[in-house]
Amino acid sequence: MKKLLLASAVAALSVSAANAAPTLYGKAFLAADYENAEFDGPSGNMYDEDTLEINSHASRIGLKGSEAMTANTDVIYRLEYGTSIDGDNATFTNRDTYLGVVNKQFGEFRVGKNQSSLARIDNVVVNQGYWDNLGQTRNESEVVEALNMADSNRINSSVIWTAPKYDGLPVQLSAMYSSDDVNGNNNEGFGVAALFDQGTGFTAGIAYDKDQNIVGDIIRGTATVDLGKYMAYPVQLGALYQVGDYDDGDKDEKGLVISAQMGLTNFARPVSVYTQYNKTDNLNGVDNADSDQIVVGGKYMYKDNIIAHAYAGVNSADNVSLMDVDGNSVNGDGDVVVVGTGLEYLF
Repeated sequence: MKKLLLASAVAALSVSAANAAPTLYGKAFLAADYENAEFDGPSGNMYDEDTLEINSHASRIGLKGSEAMTANTDVIYRLEYGTSIDGDNATFTNRDTYLGVVNKQFGEFRVGKNQSSLARIDNVVVNQGYWDNLGQTRNESEVVEALNMADSNRINSSVIWTAPKYDGLPVQLSAMYSSDDVNGNNNEGFGVAALFDQGTGFTAGIAYDKDQNIVGDIIRGTATVDLGKYMAYPVQLGALYQVGDYDDGDKDEKGLVISAQMGLTNFARPVSVYTQYNKTDNLNGVDNADSDQIVVGGKYMYKDNIIAHAYAGVNSADNVSLMDVDGNSVNGDGDVVVVGTGLEYLF
């Protein structure tokens, strides 16, 4: 009997130690991007760049893990930091960093810096590398950017709750709160999201947030369909529509994303190709500041964690601002063309 009790105790301690051990993970993604960018202001062409760049795209390193508190509750944690493998930015920046709990009856709570609830329904974007660029709504400096609608950000000082899975209810619910120091607007923020997924190849989502990703309101809807579930075509289609109401804006920002991704079968390893179209009206809430973007690309998986990328795209933005050499904001039209190829390693 004593031997049995001792064996049980050792096994329990072993499980506890295993749960407590964090998992190290990360991503290194380097690409060679040929970029051609122009900006035409009131006096004509004021910016013209034609260059080949080495860029790091969303490279990161992190620790994550969990440990049992009770039979029904676990502590969870993540410390994730972004870095530039190319050395352009030698510092680490916070990505998802949180401490939380998971309970079988009450769901999951994460407290810290969390991706906003808008991201809980975003399974539409397929662009990679340079063109994984939602969220850049204006030129922040003298450099011409590829501009698109506002996107989900990581929100400081936030709490996000994910509802537990209920039998017979194919909806994932989330709710978020952020304290009043977010965005520097002295307003508390909140958001909610719901994603419908029966596992049949079709999903639909809706999300709303206030004073989190912008100073104002965003409502987003998404839908995807995997045609391979219904016919002999391995194509996934997606659509996203969003309206952003900026408190200090002239007009509502309206954004649309349409995407398609298809797997190719005549290769020794998995290969997929994709295309994505973005359209945004009234960028950053500015009347008649509009952009269009079209991208095509592909991925070749040497292994599950070693992926080769190639992509090409163009972004055209009208009536947007750029800083001139004297530091003044000038309105005009920008065009960005980028062709790139890179290698992504996951660990």
